[in-house]
Amino acid sequence: MNQPSPEVHDEEPRQPRPFHVEEALAALIMAVLCLITFANVLTRYFTSISFAFTEEFSVFLVVVMTFVGAATAFTRGHHLAITFLVDKLPARGRVWQRRFALLCGLAVFGVLAWWGALMWWDDVETGLTSPGLGVPQWWYTLAVPVLSALVEFRLLQLLLRKSTP
Repeated sequence: MNQPSPEVHDEEPRQPRPFHVEEALAALIMAVLCLITFANVLTRYFTSISFAFTEEFSVFLVVVMTFVGAATAFTRGHHLAITFLVDKLPARGRVWQRRFALLCGLAVFGVLAWWGALMWWDDVETGLTSPGLGVPQWWYTLAVPVLSALVEFRLLQLLLRKSTP
């Protein structure tokens, strides 16, 4: 069997993928969700009692995971895209379309951050508490503007990065 000599390199060495805080946060959220669910199942199985409050926290974690997943998807370029027509554009047209799509994403998450901040402020002013745990509701709603800002940050990074077709 012919093996290439070690001096011959057809490919460039792979660069390590940069670490993003979203990946660690996603792993932590998934671990907490698994532990909460497992503890709830065991408790129900052995005692016929369910931890009702865990549903509230689990729903919150799923919402957080959605935003973290969106930020990760945009960072990696794996976000949802329908490219049937875009792929038929010339290279320069694809670059401009990509910029336009990123600007649309910035607009959407900007509106979400704005309305999320208003919702958070309303929860702070009214002193609304969560139904399951009785904690201030703003603890949960604060995630919407903060994580929308995270997604916006990642979108801005992509927009400012040198676009290649």
